[in-house]
Amino acid sequence: MAPLGGAPRLVLLFSGKRKSGKDFVTETLQSRLGGNICAVLRLSGPLKEQYAREHGLDFQRLLDASTYKEAYRRDMIRWGEEKRQADPGFFCRKIVEGVSQPVWLVSDTRRGSDIQWFQEAYGAVTQTVRVVASEQSRQHRGWVFTPGVDDAESECGLDNFGNFDWVIENHGDEQCLEDQLENLLEYIRAKL
Repeated sequence: MAPLGGAPRLVLLFSGKRKSGKDFVTETLQSRLGGNICAVLRLSGPLKEQYAREHGLDFQRLLDASTYKEAYRRDMIRWGEEKRQADPGFFCRKIVEGVSQPVWLVSDTRRGSDIQWFQEAYGAVTQTVRVVASEQSRQHRGWVFTPGVDDAESECGLDNFGNFDWVIENHGDEQCLEDQLENLLEYIRAKL
């Protein structure tokens, strides 16, 4: 059953590897739709907040793309996996509390259990979006393979998911990305 609050007209679950551009894509969509229409939800937000609280860390510094966050990433992944094993919908329920906008963009969907939770809670209004980028493009954005991170479920859990409803190719060609975003925006606007 869906949590109390406004029922969304569309829930887009974004996934992709580190430095593929998930945040860039979701923030661009939100800026074009407006914050009153579109909410960007991050599963990692409540995870990082609870992890920081339990470990005496600076929550705000865990939110940015800093070396501070990277120093704790492996342990945070392990800790988050333990929480999900105990309750697969824990972080999903947290991020939708009180959201009233009709369009939800979940910017960091990482596991099949995340997708399953949203599909069960919101049904046909849920769509999956995979953001893909070549290794070269990701490296250009600062990505370096990190054992225990890039080969963990948090990065690979959806590699064999199957067919995504949408695939956004973000290899560095701005016009190609723009065309894909316009197609997705057209779809979103049709749902409003």
